[in-house]
Amino acid sequence: MIHTPQAYGGMLVAPHHLAAQAGRDVLGDGGNAVEAMVAAAAAIAVVYPHMNAIGGDGFWLIHEPGRAPVAIDACGPAAAAATPAFYAGETAIPARGPRAALTVAGTVGGWAAALEQAAPWGRALPLARLLRDAIGHAADGVAVTASQAALTRAKLAGLKDQPGFAETYLVNGEPPALGQRLRYPALARTLDELARRGLDDFYRGELGQRIGAELARLGSPVRTSDLAAYRAQVLAPLSVRLNDASVYNLPPPTQGLATLMILGLFERLIERHGIAHGEGFAHVHGLVEATKRAFRVRDRIVTDRGRLPADPASFLTPEALDRLAAEIDPAAALPWPEPTAPGDTIWMGAIDRQGRAVSFIQSVYWEFGSGTVLQGSGICWQNRGMSFSLSPTALNHLAPGRHPFHTLNPSMALFDDGRVMPFGTMGGEGQPQTQAAVFTRHARFGMPLAQAVAAPRWLLGRTWGDDSTTLKLEPRFDPALVQALRAAGHQVELLDEAYSDTMGHAGALVRHADGRIEGAADPRSDGVAAGL
Repeated sequence: MIHTPQAYGGMLVAPHHLAAQAGRDVLGDGGNAVEAMVAAAAAIAVVYPHMNAIGGDGFWLIHEPGRAPVAIDACGPAAAAATPAFYAGETAIPARGPRAALTVAGTVGGWAAALEQAAPWGRALPLARLLRDAIGHAADGVAVTASQAALTRAKLAGLKDQPGFAETYLVNGEPPALGQRLRYPALARTLDELARRGLDDFYRGELGQRIGAELARLGSPVRTSDLAAYRAQVLAPLSVRLNDASVYNLPPPTQGLATLMILGLFERLIERHGIAHGEGFAHVHGLVEATKRAFRVRDRIVTDRGRLPADPASFLTPEALDRLAAEIDPAAALPWPEPTAPGDTIWMGAIDRQGRAVSFIQSVYWEFGSGTVLQGSGICWQNRGMSFSLSPTALNHLAPGRHPFHTLNPSMALFDDGRVMPFGTMGGEGQPQTQAAVFTRHARFGMPLAQAVAAPRWLLGRTWGDDSTTLKLEPRFDPALVQALRAAGHQVELLDEAYSDTMGHAGALVRHADGRIEGAADPRSDGVAAGL
């Protein structure tokens, strides 16, 4: 029996237990949900380095009771020198190495912007307190997780020769074993510098000068001037109205639009076809078909906000969703595939005693990002910019200052009965699909939160370096459902693992009107929901 943890004093859920505990302990010291999330974000960058780093990007949704949620876009733009001419002679931006490190890392700027949003809430904890656990873990060492060991071995060929990678993440030139201790002394010193000098030092201080110089030395187009010009952006989120709730997510360049569209479309399928129970054909088929329609819109629309071909909110109106929902055949699958996107990421959620809630996601794109670790600082830099195209006719054409397409998209639902639900997942193409599965299981079909996260999942498309675009299912689904999906025209592929990393690491929190908080971490991860 899977039980859902509950608490009244606050809770943080993360895909690694040390990150969840770091955030929970900040709540215990009187910190708010944003402060707890900064502590967890710093810690997860140390203890789960294959999934995220301070050399990556981040996105926030922050909700204060009685106010609409606020979004923070901490996605760094392409460097001023990152032009198609910089990649002359190449057909695509490299996936690994310094030339793959072509965008500014925005997540630390996002931490700063979030703390500014929380400043009116009361006395702030010192930054040194928020970064304390991360510094300690980096200096003392971390036990390597199963996913870090497995992914390091699986991706070794493309990573082992990248600058700084072997010295940082390998042991005598070999992938570390499960449970082996890895220390990150340079990263510990970097985090300590940020604790003493402030987060702005990453971009406009001594640390920023060293980061820019090292990136330039290695051959990245990112320079100190690119870092100095960067600021995370506070903006209004996108939202979709459901029957009993409003769900929020990030606008472009994220795929938040797709997540919201899937939920809005499935709401209409419930009404049109009388879907009363989860886990059956109507549920899974309906969400998969909603996903296809949402992805088609996403791939036409989502790009840098400065050059959107249409208003994303126009696809979330009742009329637009009604039209698309009417196209979905309740018995037959739309032919697929379409282009897909991989990604490696972490999602975390926090709710404090006062009911303030955070949904947060942080990433370096592929596992270990560009694989480039900066000498002296220990920072692993993302390869998010490889999602740009070198084709001048492409929607996401590379140009200096543009923001790349992002799979990252944290969600938050505000229910009419007072419940607040931050939820999300890592997993590239799977993020909108898993979020829809977790939300509908819990909010539409009454499944307890922990079971909604743990239940068998599906993925249309590819992730984690897989090139196939089949409908992948964990093998715990009812064989009769699998057969029904195949009969409807879905190209079903059964995975070997009952709890597969292919499905990402999801999580969710729900705060009820009486202050009770429920939390669920994914059994596919190393995480927990840690409460007070």
